[in-house]
Amino acid sequence: MFEKIWGQVMKPVSANGATGHLIPVMGKIMFRVYDQDHNFTDYDIHHADLEVTITDPDAFFYRDEFTDRLDHSPDTLGLK
Repeated sequence: MFEKIWGQVMKPVSANGATGHLIPVMGKIMFRVYDQDHNFTDYDIHHADLEVTITDPDAFFYRDEFTDRLDHSPDTLGLK
């Protein structure tokens, strides 16, 4: 269950239950909200440090000396 990025091994760690902040960094960030019919509204974020909690068992953090990212689980990505 490791992924190689730029020759480096990244160990996935579950992000389910993690709390963090949505912040703008060199680009636009949207906050998407779905209704019961799967329609959605995308909101521009003007709040400087909006706190959110991840409630997705398929969310994983990947870190190495070059990269920090949040992605799907290794199983979903087809990584073994």
